[in-house]
Amino acid sequence: MENEAVSKNFIEQIIEKDLAEGHCESVVTRFPPEPNGYLHIGHAKSILLNYGLSKKYGGKFNLRFDDTNPTKEKVEFVESIQADVKWLGADWEDRLFFASDYFDQMYEAAVKLIKNGKAYVSDLTAEQIREYRGTLTEPGKNDPNRERSAEENLDLFERMKNGEFEDGTMVLRAKIDMTSSNINMRDPVIYRVAHMTHHRTGDKWCIYPMYDFAHPIEDAIEGITHSICTLEFEDHRPLYDWVVTELGYKKNEDDTPKQIEFAKLYLTNVVTGKRYIKRLVEEGIVDGWDDPRLVSIAALRRRGFTPESIRNFVELCGISKANSSVDYAMLEYCIREDLKMKRPRMMAVLDPVKVIIDNYPEDQVEQLEVTNNLENPELGTREVPFTKELYIDREDFMENPPKKYFRMFPGNEVRLMNAYFVKCESFKKDENGNVTEIHCTYDPASKGGNSPDGRKVKGTIQWVSAKYAKPVTVRLYENIVNEELGVYNEDGSLNLNPNSLTVLENCMVEPALMEAKPYESFQFVRQGFFCADCKDSKPGQPVFNRVVSLKSSFKLPKANA
Repeated sequence: MENEAVSKNFIEQIIEKDLAEGHCESVVTRFPPEPNGYLHIGHAKSILLNYGLSKKYGGKFNLRFDDTNPTKEKVEFVESIQADVKWLGADWEDRLFFASDYFDQMYEAAVKLIKNGKAYVSDLTAEQIREYRGTLTEPGKNDPNRERSAEENLDLFERMKNGEFEDGTMVLRAKIDMTSSNINMRDPVIYRVAHMTHHRTGDKWCIYPMYDFAHPIEDAIEGITHSICTLEFEDHRPLYDWVVTELGYKKNEDDTPKQIEFAKLYLTNVVTGKRYIKRLVEEGIVDGWDDPRLVSIAALRRRGFTPESIRNFVELCGISKANSSVDYAMLEYCIREDLKMKRPRMMAVLDPVKVIIDNYPEDQVEQLEVTNNLENPELGTREVPFTKELYIDREDFMENPPKKYFRMFPGNEVRLMNAYFVKCESFKKDENGNVTEIHCTYDPASKGGNSPDGRKVKGTIQWVSAKYAKPVTVRLYENIVNEELGVYNEDGSLNLNPNSLTVLENCMVEPALMEAKPYESFQFVRQGFFCADCKDSKPGQPVFNRVVSLKSSFKLPKANA
């Protein structure tokens, strides 16, 4: 029991203390995204943390959209976020909510604050409000409108609601403390005029609440006990507590709802900022928010990552209060670990060159039984056609090889995987010096890749039958930004990698791969893990995205092994 207690993260310790001391009867958590873009890998940490805590303590989990800013919000983003959360395995059941569900209650809450002398209408411009707010080292000064009467504020606020004022001319401010050491408490704006059509409420409203005001009210209405967010909201916590306390949702400091902050998940050399991704999409540099070069959840899913790999990655990263960056190689490690025992190992030739076995019968076709995954016999076997003419990868042949090159070259014998020993006898080139044909002889007694006389070969290469192989498109990905030069240029623009996408046409694969379904993944022998693209694949014509190569530079720390 002692070890179990030590292993709990600081959020679990807070929750268990609250339960034990009666500050809440059960645990209710939420994930509150703003529908202004697609979710990325950092959001996955928050989703899984909030959902995991609700399950661990037998509580409830809400998915709630913070749709308080219609300028940037779209139904497309709402739908994509729901798909991402569901894919990760976070089931909100019937607990789907929107901030806009509570606009009437938020308006009444603002009226209550005005009546209690805790809020006032201001006609200062945004620039003047910033000027009056002061700095980190200098206190702010009172808004000239701060002492308006409750009656005058109520009248102005209602007129704001009725559309009498233009955008930017009036705001409602909380009346707190312009000398506070926390700038967020210096009479923050809690409502603004904005004549915008909302994707759910239409033109009903022309005033909208600010996030810092709306969020604690939403939490309180939904019975959220622990409002778990990232560290940039730590300085906003006093305002969160002020709102729920002044509105009567919270009687004392230890009551819930309670805001708790944790460190964000940062990945090295990746782009997660919505404004940068939006620009990449709008300029056609990527083919959408789900382009496999990005780390949006939709992009990772399209590329071939699995929910299990994301969950394992988040678990390895852990929960802490200290910001830190995680190497992208750790994410790749997690998908390799997840796929290596689950997926069949298929033969694919990405840069084909023809091999002709001169002494193999002209019209003979053998169906060789091949084990799908040597490490997992439960995946069974399949049959692969073997014929006189084959394709191998061009890099598996060299005319003048260096020492310790054990693949195919004139006079050398190699093993064709699951098939026979073959010896390279000759080759042909075209007028440009490119090898076009390799001629070999085979040893019929070596079927299965073993010689009865006990002789050994050091090279084993994959192949496909030239007669039965099918051409496919394969896409290889690198980081969207140039890792050596850093993510951003001095002017703040992205330092793009011109080689982030390589498209290979006419790659030759064994026939079984032509039946690949969208999102279905395979290991291509010696090439990496590949996934059938969900957007560009057609029935009988898959397009394969490389999920990850087979080689990894990442080593799991011993403490987590």
